[in-house]
Amino acid sequence: MNSSRSSWQPIASWLALAALAALFALPFLWMISTSLKGEQHVFDLPPRWIPRPIRWSNYPEALSAFPFWLYLGNSLLLCFLNVAGTLISCALAAYAFARIPFRGREVLFGIMLATIMLPAQATMLPVFLLFRWLGWIGSFRPLWVPAFFGNAFFIFLLRQFFRTIPGELSDAAVIDGASEWGIFHRVILPLARPALATVALFTFIGTWTDFIGPLIYLHDERQFTLALGLNAFLGRHGAEWHLLMAAATVVTAPLIILFLLTQQTFVKGVALTGLKG
Repeated sequence: MNSSRSSWQPIASWLALAALAALFALPFLWMISTSLKGEQHVFDLPPRWIPRPIRWSNYPEALSAFPFWLYLGNSLLLCFLNVAGTLISCALAAYAFARIPFRGREVLFGIMLATIMLPAQATMLPVFLLFRWLGWIGSFRPLWVPAFFGNAFFIFLLRQFFRTIPGELSDAAVIDGASEWGIFHRVILPLARPALATVALFTFIGTWTDFIGPLIYLHDERQFTLALGLNAFLGRHGAEWHLLMAAATVVTAPLIILFLLTQQTFVKGVALTGLKG
């Protein structure tokens, strides 16, 4: 009796997970379905999941309705700068907190972690006033320069991973004459690729989907990102739901593809960062 129950438990777990995954996938699947319908079939009752006929022309029509390639270039530029800045600043800070003993290290690390509790809404106005004083409003700089000053969560994530790397490797490098920078560059970073890839993926997704930042700091439509451009598209073509869904599908698809390509590295990076406190 117990053996039959234990054999059914994994199957039940997988069925429950599959049902939950299907529930979360339904909005995305409906968005794709709507993007392939004609305007007169969007609100058909009962709703059709498989469009008849399929209108592939919705996609080029939607992309030609707003400067998609310009917004794509702006989004990719910001993603590249944010990923580069986050990896550089967070890796350096995490290495110092994890591997370099200095007075007050734990206190400083605790203060840094405490900043995670500050909601973005509480710091939005002071940060805006700072950037206005610097004369950066209306440019990309408020959207990428902060990435080069670290992120408390990612520093914590990388610090946890760096602490799992055996100290004997650093000692061996010191015996070979390596400097602190040499240890960081030649020993730690190559072993930390899963964690670095996880941070890069989180940063890319956050920058790609960021709407509030571009909305606050960008005024020229030529500087809009895809998230902000999609909102402008909604204002101009709100009634054309089939075109809006086509544009939204194109904007969302890169994130799905990126996650599927990096899924194993992402899961490995998240799992390994929790091995040691």
